Amino acid sequence: MAWLRRHPTHMQAKKRYLLVSVGVALLFLVYMWALQIGDFEQQQQRHHHRHQLPQYPDYYQHQSYSLSQEADRARPRAPLPHRGLSKQPAHWTELNQLLAPYLEGGEQEEDGPQVHHQHSSPRERRSESRFHTEDPVKACLFVLAVDTLDRDRLSPQFVQNARTRIQSLPTWNDGRNHLIFNLYSGTWPDYTEDLGFEVGQAMLAKASANVANFRPNFDISIPLFSKDHPLKAGGTGGADGASARDSPTSSSSSRRYLLVFKGKRYLTGIGSETRNALYHIHNADDIVLLTTCKHGKDWEKHKDSRCDHDNREYAKFDYQELLHNSTFCLVPRGRRLGSFRFLEALQAACIPVILSNGWELPFSEVIDWRKAAVLGDERLLLQVPSMTRSVGRDRILVLRQQSQFLWDAYFSSVAKIVLTTLEIIRDRVDSVVSRNRLMWNSLPGGLYALPQYSTDPARFPFYYSLLGKSPPPQFTGVIHIVSPLQSHPSPVVKLIIAVAKSKFCAQIVVLWNSDNPLPPRDKWPSTSVPLAVIQGQSKTMSSRFYPHDVIVTDAILSLDEDSVLSTNEVDFAFIVWQSFPERIVGYPARSHYWDGSRSCWGYTSKWTNDYSMVLTGAAFYHRYYHYLFSSYVPSSLLTMVDQMANCEDILMNFLVSAVTKQAPVKVTQKKQYKETMMSQGSKSSRWADPDHFAERQTCVNTFSRWLGFMPLLHSQMRLDPLLFRDQVSMLRKKYRDIERL
Repeated sequence: MAWLRRHPTHMQAKKRYLLVSVGVALLFLVYMWALQIGDFEQQQQRHHHRHQLPQYPDYYQHQSYSLSQEADRARPRAPLPHRGLSKQPAHWTELNQLLAPYLEGGEQEEDGPQVHHQHSSPRERRSESRFHTEDPVKACLFVLAVDTLDRDRLSPQFVQNARTRIQSLPTWNDGRNHLIFNLYSGTWPDYTEDLGFEVGQAMLAKASANVANFRPNFDISIPLFSKDHPLKAGGTGGADGASARDSPTSSSSSRRYLLVFKGKRYLTGIGSETRNALYHIHNADDIVLLTTCKHGKDWEKHKDSRCDHDNREYAKFDYQELLHNSTFCLVPRGRRLGSFRFLEALQAACIPVILSNGWELPFSEVIDWRKAAVLGDERLLLQVPSMTRSVGRDRILVLRQQSQFLWDAYFSSVAKIVLTTLEIIRDRVDSVVSRNRLMWNSLPGGLYALPQYSTDPARFPFYYSLLGKSPPPQFTGVIHIVSPLQSHPSPVVKLIIAVAKSKFCAQIVVLWNSDNPLPPRDKWPSTSVPLAVIQGQSKTMSSRFYPHDVIVTDAILSLDEDSVLSTNEVDFAFIVWQSFPERIVGYPARSHYWDGSRSCWGYTSKWTNDYSMVLTGAAFYHRYYHYLFSSYVPSSLLTMVDQMANCEDILMNFLVSAVTKQAPVKVTQKKQYKETMMSQGSKSSRWADPDHFAERQTCVNTFSRWLGFMPLLHSQMRLDPLLFRDQVSMLRKKYRDIERL
């Protein structure tokens, strides 16, 4: 045992964007979907019109030399081959524009509803995406600018003349390579799936999809969501949300109610077959199934003998209280196969019991719903009570945990629903580079496990424990340098020597981002491990997290040039990281807080026991995060970081915390870090810049707006070596040098 836990970990408004039109919001989000999409790095080359496509270098080119081995070089990249979108090949965007959507018609039509957003306009949001293209020739996927979400003719949101508008679009081409989003189709009394126009060869991303009309591996079933569904910020789930905290039984394996439902039953038209029969299994005790006839303008004209009694019972119970205090939530069909109850149950950590025969469940192509829901049969309604009572406590916990994971990963915002839809399509395009079911159905989910990095789950840090894999036994030290080598021996040389002496060190990579000439080879120390020096043509802060091929280990020790570490400190931190390979583990820590007086997030460097970030100036993490940083983060944020020459470490913390839903891990505190960094007198030192702190405050708020929520979590845990500061002989301690600092 190499470390000892010293302190417990502590986990720590509600923001919703108001939309005038769900339809415009969804189209608006498609502009943003590529914020989350990574570059394709492991694609086979294809031929187009019998000619080889040109090769394009990575966005960050570099010159390099190696003192012991060849440094990595820019990798050529070719556009992705087309498969399965339609009968004709798509136009693929090149360089960083692979698989970018092109929205025909640009901004929303003048007579359409407008989006009101407190932070930025649709045009500004569109510019955030480094994958978006205005050129239809470069686009592979087209999304209609005509609102097709609500195709119920009785709805005020129904768009007239949709057929004429769609067919007049210049790229329609019978729908080839088009994607159509739809929430509602058909109208009273039959509610068929008719959209009122011919979809042709377009793919349908449709709510309440019927298996009879659903085209597997072509169409996509999406959930029905309300106009109040969060745009970007994922609504907090019931297992750890405010409602759960208010209810002491909500997160336990046994809740007050076994099975609940509260909703409408319909007196005319289709949709009441199952709901009309719920009173047979309602017992007003642990099974509370409530329906009301009170809806529509003329409901009293059609009410039956049960309506008055049902309406009185319906008014006695609060719906949210039922949701958050029940183990199972019934999800019967309504007018259509899907209903709002499905997402409401997932959010409340209430296990859905689905009674809607013929419903193609949302994202069923990639999600295994048997792990998160109970799939019932409408014809066997009377068996539902005994079926739910037979589910054991352990199984209930597993189902609830999985439902919470799926809610957070794919359904908690409109942005995630749209992005999941598009990522499923991308997986179809090239099955060789696609996520498997384990990646889609295990934390952190398919949106964070980019298959262009690897299709093998064993190469991702968050699947180690699931697969029974041990973390790697070696690391690569990556040192970022922006200052010239002046003194001899310089602090950087001392740092290289200390890191190279670690028994776990496999190699050292120096990223030379200084404007000064690269020092000759004889200025670098001789080490027992390979030492590679990479000189970047663009001297940017974000380039320090570029996934260089020269890095051969999964573990990376990221270091600033002014870091002061002993070999003992390096060894101990690496041992700790092996127990937390999915997190950032290191020394200098910082924290965020909510500033109520300014209604924004604050950033503090005060030395307390509480922290939410571990800075990458001296920290271990998995190399996958280099790939994710370069591929997932939008170009607008990378440009911001580069222009300020600041905040790249904060951005990495945001990204890792968003993926893991966990705080970083701090190891034995070293006060010397503060004095060392603040005493740097050179102009190149970021710590000497008076605007440095103010910029970091701005970054925290900008990054949280990008994600739509604050991912950072507070912790008071610090890991120290065994016997650290204990009054015993130093000879008995493994990391003796740490206490002498």
